[in-house]
Amino acid sequence: MPRPAAKTELIDAAGGQWNKMWKLIDSMTDAQSAVFNFGNDPKLKEAHWARDKNLRDVLVHLYEWHQLLLNWTAANIGGDEKPFLPKPYTWKTYGDMNVEFWKKHQSTSYADAVAMLRGSHAKVMALIESLTDEELFAKKHFSWTGTTNLGSYCISASASHYDWAIKKIKLYLKTGSA
Repeated sequence: MPRPAAKTELIDAAGGQWNKMWKLIDSMTDAQSAVFNFGNDPKLKEAHWARDKNLRDVLVHLYEWHQLLLNWTAANIGGDEKPFLPKPYTWKTYGDMNVEFWKKHQSTSYADAVAMLRGSHAKVMALIESLTDEELFAKKHFSWTGTTNLGSYCISASASHYDWAIKKIKLYLKTGSA
């Protein structure tokens, strides 16, 4: 998947990966009860392979990253300059934040996770639609995006994250873990 560099490409990538992800989920006969167990594969070093135990965990992870993007963008556009990651987290410690998201949603039902994610995806897409190519992809257009552009954050919270979920679900389906 080439990295989007324009608003239309971002919309296509986010929508395309979203649809691909849901097609995969919809093909699962055990989506609600799927238990992810990837064993001790040494190639799966990242913490998320052990953290996310089921499809609900993956969906709420996507939802929470949507919330980061939506809340950060709303605050900063509204004049309340805030960092993307809430305190006390940094890009070196965001894994700990992801664990907190996981803990927060252990009592969230699968159905609620689906509804929450569908709603937040619609809001992310509306945000992207509301912005211009320049607002999305001109570096330093907004001072609060630092040395990158807002589009990169949108890509990370949508298309790239959906691709992450697709890979995780495909591995679950391939390994037959149930």
